[in-house]
Amino acid sequence: MPATARYPSLEDLPVLITGGATGIGATLVEHFVAQGARVGFIDLDEAAGHALVQRLAGGTAHAPVFVAADLTDIPALQAAIAHIRAAIGPIRALFNNAANDRRQAIATLSATDWDAGVAVNLRHQFFAAQAVIPDMRAAGGGSIVNFGSMSWKAKQGGMPVYTSCKAAVQGLTRGMARDLGPDGIRVNTLVPGWVMTEKQLQHRIDAAARVEIDRNQCIPRPLMPEDIAAMALFLAAEDSAMCTGQDFVVDAGWT
Repeated sequence: MPATARYPSLEDLPVLITGGATGIGATLVEHFVAQGARVGFIDLDEAAGHALVQRLAGGTAHAPVFVAADLTDIPALQAAIAHIRAAIGPIRALFNNAANDRRQAIATLSATDWDAGVAVNLRHQFFAAQAVIPDMRAAGGGSIVNFGSMSWKAKQGGMPVYTSCKAAVQGLTRGMARDLGPDGIRVNTLVPGWVMTEKQLQHRIDAAARVEIDRNQCIPRPLMPEDIAAMALFLAAEDSAMCTGQDFVVDAGWT
């Protein structure tokens, strides 16, 4: 794992990450565990979740806690958060990372597909935050980080539900920042660019995609999950104590 800044305020901090078994989420879990945080994560991929726990359990201050759950099932999400709270303590930092950038054609998109897309890309972010706000209020503060995407800013097509939800995330963040600021709870949006996760490399990245990346990014190197994790650590740490209602864009200058 590349060297990153050490944040003393992250040591022993209870951190919850959604969609933490693979991709960006797994990298977040890895980096927070390395900081000495108490990490819990939720994901639908049970095999990948348990494998990640096994890989990180040795030689760390706190092994991560994994709960397999479908985040689109709100009672199941709430139960998973309760389980993690019991294991690691009241949540002080939440990373609403889980999403699915499924491609869909406008002409054939059904109402059922639309609702399913909203459930996986937007709705759970609100209800996960709702579940941990009492923890943060009782502690005198905390950090909620909703994950957006630069895709809608770049006018990318082919995924109307995903881009609509990711635009809406920024409205959710700004409203919650106003509501929760008096409690010392900061709420921000982390906006990744085109990150080279295993999923993207296997299914999305071809020669044409690499040309597009080279043309649009100002910094001519692949954007990696570790780049997103570096920003996530800052947003959970007390170093970002006066940052709220903002978009933290990590896209190598694409937008």
